[in-house]
Amino acid sequence: MEEEGEPAATIMMFETLIKVGFNGHTYLGNRCLDLYSRFGVVDDVLEVFDEIPGKNCISWNICLKGLLKVNQFSTARKLFDEMPERDVNDGVRPSGFTFSIMLSSVSSAIYGKQMHGAILRRGGSLSNVVLGNCLIVMYGKLGFLDYAFGVFFTMEELDIISWNSLISGCLKSGYGELALDQFCLMRSSGYLPDEFTVSTIMTACSNMQNLEKGKQIFALCVKVGFLCNSILLSATIDLFSKCNRLEDSVMLFGELDRWDSAIINSMISSYARHGFGEDAMQLFVLSLREDFRPTEFTLSSVVSSTTDLPVECGSQVHSLAIKLGFESDAVVASSLIDMYSKFGSVDSAMKIFVDMEIKDLISWNTIIMGLSHNGRLAYEMRGRWEGVVRVRKAMRQKSVVKKVTGCSWIGIRNHLYTFNAEQLQHHGGKEIYLLLRLLIWEMEDEGCVYLQRDKLDAAGE
Repeated sequence: MEEEGEPAATIMMFETLIKVGFNGHTYLGNRCLDLYSRFGVVDDVLEVFDEIPGKNCISWNICLKGLLKVNQFSTARKLFDEMPERDVNDGVRPSGFTFSIMLSSVSSAIYGKQMHGAILRRGGSLSNVVLGNCLIVMYGKLGFLDYAFGVFFTMEELDIISWNSLISGCLKSGYGELALDQFCLMRSSGYLPDEFTVSTIMTACSNMQNLEKGKQIFALCVKVGFLCNSILLSATIDLFSKCNRLEDSVMLFGELDRWDSAIINSMISSYARHGFGEDAMQLFVLSLREDFRPTEFTLSSVVSSTTDLPVECGSQVHSLAIKLGFESDAVVASSLIDMYSKFGSVDSAMKIFVDMEIKDLISWNTIIMGLSHNGRLAYEMRGRWEGVVRVRKAMRQKSVVKKVTGCSWIGIRNHLYTFNAEQLQHHGGKEIYLLLRLLIWEMEDEGCVYLQRDKLDAAGE
């Protein structure tokens, strides 16, 4: 039965089976449940699930997985919490697979710890290596490395996935050196790295710009035959570029038999990083001719490389971003704002910024820097600062930012206005003091003003 090819006909067939009562059989009921889960029909999933009289653990697992597939996290959690209470007389209990399904959906530390506790209370054991690995991945994703290490050290059995999960967690939490240490410990313990291991470690070397260690990892990859891994190759290209070895990036890229989006993105960003905008643009055009669909990171890198090219090139990339539906992406939009600001097209930059549905700190910083570089900071801030304050407060209320960082200088058209507690070292007129008063008003709301306002007011008179 081809479920993917003819979904409507397949669903109709199962609906017929349900009408005649075949869903009362656990196996057929589970098949119906799996079908509706695949197609994301949430209401039907729950209805079929409730109508299966002899639910087994597979029934629960299929239903939970189907709900999480369509981002029905709260419904899945509620159903999981009810699992021990339902069918208790039939001995249905969460299996290791049930726990792993739920752990994959955890996005908050509180719920993650609750899930960990539920696993222990409901008979889950860390002798199950899959379950232990899922806990390591969860804690690593949430940034709780101490808990990830705690699980790792208490596991009765380890495998390469256990080590990979721990190393990846270290990297995602920003501890590259710790990731390298675990890699060395893994090898000394007799475990052989796989492609995921070396690609993760190469990414760590790239982030830390550790060229020597990166060369050692690359030599290992050549020795064991891992050079077909695109993540590894893209991380290696990125490493050489960040360590001012662009020629090595170009050489490695030229020796590859085939590309993918990750490799092309790394090479384009490498060219852009070193100011070779024309080469970046040529590679981008070549990738389009080879039918590679650009990602938001591709477009962001290309946009960053166009600042040394004619403005028409940037406008063409902007048009392509609109055509592909990436203009609203925060990464692409911020790059476009930066590009137009450097071209001096402040109005175009402002239009993109205003049209952004979600403005993060990067987009705010980019537009403010763009305005300051074009000498319009004072004018724009005078007219818009109150709106900025309101947006910042809204961002804090929604936990987008925890703290607003203040600056002790203002730059306008390459002029630096610096301040200390007693004196303005470069005169800027009443407009500068107006901005300062608005800044102080915002800082007072945060409780972080240490200067005496009477001194500032006296200096401004």
